Amino acid sequence: MSEEQAASEGRQPGLWQRFLDNPWLLLVLGIVVPTLSYTVWGLVEWFLLKPAALP
Repeated sequence: MSEEQAASEGRQPGLWQRFLDNPWLLLVLGIVVPTLSYTVWGLVEWFLLKPAALP
């Protein structure tokens, strides 16, 4: 159902529809989620590294 049909029937769009219609929120999530996931991934890899044996 389109937003215009929902408005003409007096119904508001659902939470997910409002969420996905907000381009700024999607932009922020598209930047924040990969940044946090790669940062956490990098920290886990860093802590799991064994110290190098020096010659």
